[in-house]
Amino acid sequence: MAPVLLAFLILGITLALAIRYTPHRTADLSITRTVVCPIHTVFKGDTIVVGHDQAQDDLYVLTTLRIDDRLHLPLFLKDFTATLTTADGQEFTTNATEKDDFANIYTSFPALKPLASEPLLRETMINPGQSAEGMVLLHFPVTQDVWDHRRTAYLNVDLYHQGQQSILISRSSEPSLSSSSKDKNQNKHKDDN
Repeated sequence: MAPVLLAFLILGITLALAIRYTPHRTADLSITRTVVCPIHTVFKGDTIVVGHDQAQDDLYVLTTLRIDDRLHLPLFLKDFTATLTTADGQEFTTNATEKDDFANIYTSFPALKPLASEPLLRETMINPGQSAEGMVLLHFPVTQDVWDHRRTAYLNVDLYHQGQQSILISRSSEPSLSSSSKDKNQNKHKDDN
């Protein structure tokens, strides 16, 4: 009987240590800052017909993400996506900007450049116990008003060997702006076709 009790005791201690030192989550995600930049683009028509010009509203969301590796293994970042649910329940899903597209976006919309910081890139490796932080640039075909009255916005982080984790892009991560500051941030972009 004593060897059986001793075996159960050793098994119990082993399980307790495994539970104690195994993290419950793969990584801790936190959003430290979010800045939005609305872009209103007017496409000029070739004719002089009144009202022939077409307009398009786009919203760029620059969010700073911090990822802390809680495993005893390295993490590899595979992809970033985001889902916006509007006040009326409509969903927009987008992929984060790729590394090679930043230069083109900053050239097309120069107002984004001063708001940007060092990007967090796909294929980044985070060593055990370490962290990585950087900007994720998202594009939604909505106005700032739609963003301001959203139900939710989630940033999804796909990891190579640990699946997907999501974090809410909360309103508290956005700096509070007075209405006059928001008007200054409203960017106009014209494109002649």
